[in-house]
Amino acid sequence: MKSTQKIATIMVAAVIAVVFLFGNAVHAQAKAKPWPVPDKDKTMKAPAKADVATGKELWAKHCKSCHGSKGLGDGPKAASLKTNPGDFSSAAFQASTDGEIFYRTDKGRDEMPAYEKKIPDANDRWALVAFMRTLKK
Repeated sequence: MKSTQKIATIMVAAVIAVVFLFGNAVHAQAKAKPWPVPDKDKTMKAPAKADVATGKELWAKHCKSCHGSKGLGDGPKAASLKTNPGDFSSAAFQASTDGEIFYRTDKGRDEMPAYEKKIPDANDRWALVAFMRTLKK
């Protein structure tokens, strides 16, 4: 009986390991999913006076729950998402053009909502971009 229990325990542990590894592989694929931005949008420039304070307020209201207060992708809703919310403090994110960040905020995809209608003033969406620029490591 003890031998049967050992085998059962080993089999359960193996199944758990396989499920864990598969889940991590799926999560890594979702993280790496490309998000192309049209060329005309990549080159858009932020207005010279984008208001970082307004961006911070909008971040707290619309973005913090998934992306976290520092943009690390660790907000309270992040764990329940199918899509990795990303790390906005990373060099890769910060290397994005203002236009790329604005486009992705504006249009959204998958679980990331489009803010074109939620935040109808384009200057406010640019303020979000300006705030996201402050999230550097």
